[in-house]
Amino acid sequence: MPNPKRRHSQQRSAKRRTHYKATAATLSIDSTTGETHLRHRAHVSEGKLYYKGQVVTEKAPIRL
Repeated sequence: MPNPKRRHSQQRSAKRRTHYKATAATLSIDSTTGETHLRHRAHVSEGKLYYKGQVVTEKAPIRL
């Protein structure tokens, strides 16, 4: 019965087994502001932080 002469790397085996594919991010349009944003994420519009169409905070946090 034939056997491999040298051991295959773990990375090589993992590449063969993978079924994951890159998918595009799902975007939504906010009904109150009309802005496009990632689904299920808060977004900033005109200095206010919105989530599910409602204002969460008046002053948006600073993002670094």
